Order: sequence, then C-alpha cells, then structure tokens
Amino acid sequence: MSRRSRAREVALQILFEDDVNPRDSVEALTSFVSARLNSPEMEKFCMELIFGVRRNQTEIDASLNGIAQNWTVNRMAATDRNVLRLGTYELYHTKTPYKVVINEAVELAKRYGNANSAQFVNGILDKVRIATETKRETPKGD
Repeated sequence: MSRRSRAREVALQILFEDDVNPRDSVEALTSFVSARLNSPEMEKFCMELIFGVRRNQTEIDASLNGIAQNWTVNRMAATDRNVLRLGTYELYHTKTPYKVVINEAVELAKRYGNANSAQFVNGILDKVRIATETKRETPKGD
C-alpha cells in the first residue's frame, strides 16, 4: 500500500468515526493520525482530507444526494457514505487525477465495505466525475 493510500485509509477511519462517535479534540485527532502514519508529509495530507471533507460536507452530501439515484446519503452504509465523501472531496477540491481518486476509493470500499460496496462506490464516483467535468466546462457568467 502506498503512503498516500495509507493516509486515505486513516482519513476514512476518522470520517467513519465522525459519523458514529466524533472525537472531542483536534489533539486527539492529531495524535491518532500521527501514530498511524509517522510521516509529517502524509499526516498533513491526511489532515487536509479530513478537514476538507468536514468543511465541505454539506456541499458533498447534497451532490451525492442528487447523483445517487434512489439513495440518500443517510440511507447508505456508513463505510460507503464516507468513502464517497472522501472521493467526492478529492474530485471537487484537489488536483488528484480522477482515475487515482476512483481507484483509491474502490480499494477502500473493497477493504472496508460489503460485497457490493466497490461497485456502488465506483458507479457513484464516476457520476460525480462526470458532474465535476461538466461543472468545470460550464461558463461562470459574463
């Protein structure tokens, strides 16, 4: 597993925990991340993902609700929901190539989700990718 993949995995663990039992402090979060990554560069990347998803969660969830046919974010399995939040954040707010984002998300879904998670995540993130490309191509006004 690459170092960035491991950082995404730790970010997913924190985002999942946010859903069920949020951490009390930034210090506890930082300690958790540091103990698992042991690399200032990867810790920074992981924290950027975590705080990016947290900061943009309303936008991300609204986008996922609009894209996921017959599903709402609240009805999704907690693991799938947080893999999708992480992937959507990366597609919308980073320069990571979409193929890397989707592949990384699918691998997390395979590892932590159920038998259908990888296919579900792949399908939804591909739709997010298409929406992202359309959004970028649409003129912002005159």
